[in-house]
Amino acid sequence: MVASCFNFSFISLYGHYLRRQFIAAGLSQQRANIDDETTIHFWGPKPGINLPPKPSLVLLHGFGPIALWQWRQQVCFLSPHFNIYVPNLLFFGGSTTKSSERTEVFQAVSVGKLMEILGVERFSVMGTSYGGFVAYHMAAMWPERVDKVVIASSAVNMVRRDNKELMERAKVERIEDLMLPTTAGQLRTLLVLAAFKTPKVMPDFLLNDFLDKLYFENREEKIELLKGLTIGRDDTPNISPLQQEVLLVWGDHDNIFPLKKATELKELLGEKARLEVMKNTSHVPQIEQPEQFNEIVKDFLCASS
Repeated sequence: MVASCFNFSFISLYGHYLRRQFIAAGLSQQRANIDDETTIHFWGPKPGINLPPKPSLVLLHGFGPIALWQWRQQVCFLSPHFNIYVPNLLFFGGSTTKSSERTEVFQAVSVGKLMEILGVERFSVMGTSYGGFVAYHMAAMWPERVDKVVIASSAVNMVRRDNKELMERAKVERIEDLMLPTTAGQLRTLLVLAAFKTPKVMPDFLLNDFLDKLYFENREEKIELLKGLTIGRDDTPNISPLQQEVLLVWGDHDNIFPLKKATELKELLGEKARLEVMKNTSHVPQIEQPEQFNEIVKDFLCASS
């Protein structure tokens, strides 16, 4: 109510700040037609320039706000060391498709095609939450193209029971009521589950501004993405070890994907996987403790294989 009365949006203002941060890191907002049906909007190195001799890194966001809101601290910290590409996954931030495909596998194929179109032959990939599902499939499909893999707060080993238990913790009947909130109360529930510490005061006008600017676009298609997940359909994990080195980063208080899923996932991914547990963080350690998260990721990505 306050935001609308004064025709002022805190969320829009902060969005302008985030864009300036990405631009200052040497990225520009671009779009690419993957094929006749699919278009991806992304942030990447400015076109038409000779890229510095740095390795490439793809950052894949989770459900919720667009990529701009999820990777600011990492883009600023890692841009001196990597040529960074930050796509908006399909139905986020202007990325769209006319295809009826809604699986995370299709997301992975689309991002892989984007990197091919951009002429990036090899790259590492880092995904958080839903983006971790996509990162896993990219690594599995293209071991010759994907160098290293970072999976943050992402239960690639999720089974049907995990989804049920998450809805019980959130006290919702449908997963979209948690992951795609439409009311200030629902968003407050998501924030409490996703963050170790939440502000003591979260006024409805600010939460409604957040919902209006960042959650309502393509909501029906995003519901289809949740229903289209291949991960979590079965009663047992359906994943195989990856050929690449894999870093798992997890908050010790993650209430979306509890820490037990991380220890199980490490075993399933095999001897090339390692797990870093960040204390006093929940589902978004890259936002809650960015300095520690960034150092962990940089050390892993920059270490000799």
